[in-house]
Amino acid sequence: MTNSSDRASDKEKALTVVVIGASGDLARKKIFPALFSLYSQDLLPAKTNFVGFSRSDLSPEEFREKLREHLACRYLPRELCGEKMGSFLSLCHYVPGQYDSADAFLDLYQAMRGIEDEDQANRIFYMAIPPSLFLDVSRALGASGLVSCGDHLQAWSRAVIEKPFGHDRASSDELVAQMAQIFTESETYRIDHYLGKEVIQNLIVLRFANQIFEPLWNRSYIESVWISFDEDFGAEGRGGYFDRYGIVRDVMQNHLTQILALVAMERPRRLDAIEILNEKVKVLRAVAPLKMEDFVLGQYVGSDRGGVRRPGYLDEESVPSDSTTPTYAATVIRVDNDRWRGVPFIVTAGKALERRATEIRVLFRRSEENLFKIDGETPPPNELVIRVQPDEAIYFRTINKVPGLRMRLAECDLNLRYAQAFSGPVPEAYESLILDVIRGDKSLFIRKDELETAWDIFTPALHEAARGARKPEPYEYGSEGPEGALELIRKFRSV
Repeated sequence: MTNSSDRASDKEKALTVVVIGASGDLARKKIFPALFSLYSQDLLPAKTNFVGFSRSDLSPEEFREKLREHLACRYLPRELCGEKMGSFLSLCHYVPGQYDSADAFLDLYQAMRGIEDEDQANRIFYMAIPPSLFLDVSRALGASGLVSCGDHLQAWSRAVIEKPFGHDRASSDELVAQMAQIFTESETYRIDHYLGKEVIQNLIVLRFANQIFEPLWNRSYIESVWISFDEDFGAEGRGGYFDRYGIVRDVMQNHLTQILALVAMERPRRLDAIEILNEKVKVLRAVAPLKMEDFVLGQYVGSDRGGVRRPGYLDEESVPSDSTTPTYAATVIRVDNDRWRGVPFIVTAGKALERRATEIRVLFRRSEENLFKIDGETPPPNELVIRVQPDEAIYFRTINKVPGLRMRLAECDLNLRYAQAFSGPVPEAYESLILDVIRGDKSLFIRKDELETAWDIFTPALHEAARGARKPEPYEYGSEGPEGALELIRKFRSV
């Protein structure tokens, strides 16, 4: 975390945000809308410019119109929306060019020099491009003189890159080493948008600001933790990309491992980016590498549900007909330390399931000495459920007396729904993360050693899968997932 004087000085200095891949979906639907939200709340420096660079042959006017389609005035009254949107778009510039063209990046250099009022403007380079282009683009930025280098300069340059960061430990290490020749580790922000979600940011507050949880947050009181990522749609339109990575690389090694680290880590000494990242790395180092036998893998097949035909994964045009890429994965991760030894962390992720939801379910141990019974049975254990998306919520399942003259018990939820409890819109993940890049706060970004440790957990199993071409278990589009995964979940959960 940065101190207030650093933030104040950065607010006064000019800023240029360069989005590489500016005509793509990520930039148009997520990054520029997030930048507009920050702009509309006056959270950006007074002198801020936005520059888009991509291969699309667009005029600046055409580029602005494409951006306008996805902007929303979430933080403004309706009467101010049009004026604020217009002023934002007037600060958006566009330079077309090929990513492998030195001349194109010189054009970008000249365009930026033309709009920056001072030589020492801070710069953010957001790479909304495929990971295969990170190195070429970074080298071109460095060669064109766009990257401010050295501590003696008053301005900084920061690079933001999106996952996946490699496809195993070796390729990740190579990417980190090569990127470091242009952007130092302190200048590199590896973004995992899940860490920007409001409920995920609240995990540290929930755990360490509420003293009720810390005495219970251990193997003596917790039976299991289930972290699930369910999507109710398939690879539609992204089959070519997805087939290169699969569900383990696309979701589990990054999003869900990050969530696990926040759930399981020890209390940091201070609310400081370095201390938080240190504790995350420490808990991930307590996880043994996974083997292929530790996984249940699935691949969805076509189905007819509700009179609607849903295609299978292999029906996708861009997916090879003999692909064994998993669209579902389930595993049990063990954290071998004094707090968690013996507690299974069930981690599941899948596409084309019956619902869309990402949840953390902390199941507490059942007390066999409970004084009360429900239909002659010991009441079910308490469970804390943290719903990341959709409809963000935190609820705690408890046993309560049903009103009446007889003693009857029922499960009830103590429910915190964000939409009802808090006024105003919930910030989008990219809004929080981009603001942190500007502030220089890296607590929600992935550090080099954290990335290495996360890959160490999954790389052995991924290499084993590549050698053996294990065929995943089929499951129907719109179902709960493969039967093997359901059996795994039932094995480790008493409810």
